[in-house]
Amino acid sequence: MSTAWQPPPPQGGDPTPPGYPWPPMASPPPYPYPPNAAQGPWPGPYPPPGQYPPPYPSPYPYPAYASPGTNGLAIAALVLGILWLYWVGSILAVIFGHIALSQVRRTGQGGRGLAIAGLVLGYVGLALLLLVIFLVIVGVTVAHTGTVQG
Repeated sequence: MSTAWQPPPPQGGDPTPPGYPWPPMASPPPYPYPPNAAQGPWPGPYPPPGQYPPPYPSPYPYPAYASPGTNGLAIAALVLGILWLYWVGSILAVIFGHIALSQVRRTGQGGRGLAIAGLVLGYVGLALLLLVIFLVIVGVTVAHTGTVQG
């Protein structure tokens, strides 16, 4: 017959307070409340596996629909407005931005802000193109005549 092994007391002595014996080794720790008769042999706050209540019904009587998504031309307008590609991107950003705005308005897709941002960047790129063309014309004229007449 073997006896249960008891750990040695710590170096400071026995950790149990005086007047309280060690609990018996074969008994499980006591539950804070006695088990309910209707609960059966499963003690604890959770029901046994397989006996969960039915799920709550959906608060909405109709299925959720997916959003129509973001307009692809609006994304293209923004990307081309950022990557101006020697002003070709600016021209395409303006074209794609206007087409995307009309499609967003007609279909209800997302991307209105992207299309507007692409338009703004495209128009800024076109304004810089016109400024460069103007400065080149003025520079060529000044270099050709030698002086500015005024």
